[in-house]
Amino acid sequence: MKQHISLLAALAAAAALTACGRQQDDELAAAPRQDHSAVADAEMSASHAADRTAQLTGDMAITAKVNAALVADDQLKATQINVDTRAGQVTLAGEAPDAKARERATTLAAAVDGVKQVSNQLAVNPRNG
Repeated sequence: MKQHISLLAALAAAAALTACGRQQDDELAAAPRQDHSAVADAEMSASHAADRTAQLTGDMAITAKVNAALVADDQLKATQINVDTRAGQVTLAGEAPDAKARERATTLAAAVDGVKQVSNQLAVNPRNG
C-alpha cells in the first residue's frame, strides 16, 4: 500500500511539474504575440500620426494658397477674410464689399488644388468696399 501511495505521490508530482512546464511554455509562446501586438499598435499609431501630420500640412498649404489668391484679387479685401481649412474643406468668414465679391471669393477658393468644398460664410458689408 505504501508503494501505491508513493507511486501516486510521484505521479502527482510529475503531473504538477509537467503542468507548470506547460504553463511556462504557454507564457513564453504568448510573449512574442504580446510583443508583436505592441509593435503593431505602435506602428499603427505612428502611421496615424504621419497621416494626420500630412493632412494638417496639406490643409495649411491650402489655406496659404487660398489666402494668396484672395490677396492677389483686387475685388476682395483679403485682410477681412479669415480662411480655415480642415480635411480639404475651406471655410471663409469675415466680410465682403458686395455679393459679387463674396461669390468671387468662393470661386477663387474652389480653384485651389486640394480644396474639396467651400463654405462661404462671408457677410456683405458695403462700407468695406
